[in-house]
Amino acid sequence: MEHIVQKRYQSIELFAGAGGLALGLEQAGFKHRLLIEYDKWAAHTLRHNRPKWAVLETDITTLNYSTLSSHQSVDLLSGGYPCQAFSYAGKKLGLSDTRGTLFYSYAKVLEIIKPKIFLAENVRGLLSHDKGRTLATMITLFSQVGYKVDYKILNAWHFGSAQKRERLVIVGVRNDLLKTASYTFPQPLTARKTLRDVLQNVPQSPYIPYSEKKVQVFRLVPPGGCWRDLPRDIAEAYMGKSFLSEGGRTGIARRLSWDEPALTVLCSPAQKQTERCHPDETRPFTVRENARIQDFPDNWEFMGSIAQQYKQIGNAVPVTLAKAIGLSIVEFLDKVTHEP
Repeated sequence: MEHIVQKRYQSIELFAGAGGLALGLEQAGFKHRLLIEYDKWAAHTLRHNRPKWAVLETDITTLNYSTLSSHQSVDLLSGGYPCQAFSYAGKKLGLSDTRGTLFYSYAKVLEIIKPKIFLAENVRGLLSHDKGRTLATMITLFSQVGYKVDYKILNAWHFGSAQKRERLVIVGVRNDLLKTASYTFPQPLTARKTLRDVLQNVPQSPYIPYSEKKVQVFRLVPPGGCWRDLPRDIAEAYMGKSFLSEGGRTGIARRLSWDEPALTVLCSPAQKQTERCHPDETRPFTVRENARIQDFPDNWEFMGSIAQQYKQIGNAVPVTLAKAIGLSIVEFLDKVTHEP
């Protein structure tokens, strides 16, 4: 049974991108008070699709934090800050030790507005970045700001998306609310979608075509196949030095099939180590096909060049995953803000 939204919770989103996370949270019942995004085309996309959203197009590292003082009543701070390496300044690690990183900006906003709960998402690789020390540092700093932090790897495929896309989801609850309720991550769905479920009747849109050389190679690859299905001489020529290297390299010359989920949607349709060819046609997915795989509605338009549109879609959080996380946060907020 789908959650029925009882009230609209207030949120602020940083690093909003083209709106995948924001749209999913909106569908879960959040009203976005402010969205901050640096990239002009992504910001244009947000404004075009949601003219009533307050979108601040700015570099968050130069943000005047005093402008946030009026937002201290928000329920949620969300956003996926990019993971950057930073050094460790001795034993007395504090927020200023990460100054200059985008994580610092996120944590600083969190410290200022003090929402009831925060949501941050990142690549799975953050788990092992610098042998886990980067994530441990972030959790330590979140706790210093006043939050109890939990994190989990969530796969979009398990939450209604037709895409295998793993993200590290970090959620923090403000310490004063811990006695009232605890946060629980969403439970995976039993149903699993494939490309066949989401790529029917997709509106026409452009794509960046393969070179003629690549077309000739892909024509020899069956649905669900990769370079291993090519004749040895063609595979060796196409793979180059990678042909003799260790590992599966199954992302090279990879053609997807209708009866499997998509692999992670990327920012460019033609990265050789991670190719995703259409199941039937010898081409990459179109802009709108990638948008469908990322669960954007067909009327969500992306601004900028084709390359800019691919980039915005590839950087987005799948909308259905965002909604599932949003509903789990709503459940928590319902417990801590229940009215008699």
